[in-house]
Amino acid sequence: MIKLIASDLDGTILRNGAQDCDERLFPLVKALKERGVIFAPASGRQYPNLKRLFAPVSDDLMYICENGALVIYKDEIIYEKPMDRELGIEIMRDIYDYEDCEILLSGRNTSYLMPKSKEYVHRMKYIVKNNVTIVDNIYEVEEDLLKISVYNPTDIELCREHFMNKWSDKVQAVISGKQWLDFTAFGVNKGNAIKAIQEKLGIDKTECIAFGDNYNDIEMFEAVGRSFGMSSAAEDIQRRCTDITDCVETELDRILQEM
Repeated sequence: MIKLIASDLDGTILRNGAQDCDERLFPLVKALKERGVIFAPASGRQYPNLKRLFAPVSDDLMYICENGALVIYKDEIIYEKPMDRELGIEIMRDIYDYEDCEILLSGRNTSYLMPKSKEYVHRMKYIVKNNVTIVDNIYEVEEDLLKISVYNPTDIELCREHFMNKWSDKVQAVISGKQWLDFTAFGVNKGNAIKAIQEKLGIDKTECIAFGDNYNDIEMFEAVGRSFGMSSAAEDIQRRCTDITDCVETELDRILQEM
């Protein structure tokens, strides 16, 4: 019996650049809950962002936030793994010094920005819809550093090699979208977050399903019994999955019909 369904957001639930969930999703999540299945958004996004995005069902969800650095269920922290502070500061200085790149520092309830452009602030506040705190000196933020991201407004591939070569042997580094590269502590990924949930709730791998479309979803696919890659994903991502789909809502409906 299925007990947990986790899904990536951007490129998976949120397709073609969408920033709001399809309204069909919410009754499906409610129906799953009625059958004893927990639904878990699994994203690089922050906790408050995810709660707003899933407002109609927000109290019923398990939240896998910041690529797995933070897991929250019913306002209780199930799992949390911050980065080393000094290393994080070094990475942020490198991002800030790189032309056209912006820093996103993720805490539990807000994103810290030391922006170079007004456009970046607008995007994070009104398009991504994060809680945002603008600071004069991001290196002095006292909160735990859950995730540090590089944002390149054109394409992260333009600077990917630089950041991967410099930091991937010191921290977990993954591409999480066309414009984003995320750094977290080693061992932080959506798969380990799901394993922490499985251990906490006594759920077996075979009782879990996951949906995703990018490289930061691979460990999540490996942590579940059945995995759906999006048809829009790269072939390498699709090869890691048991199934391919065009639409999360369609598969959730089928899962409900089979229960």
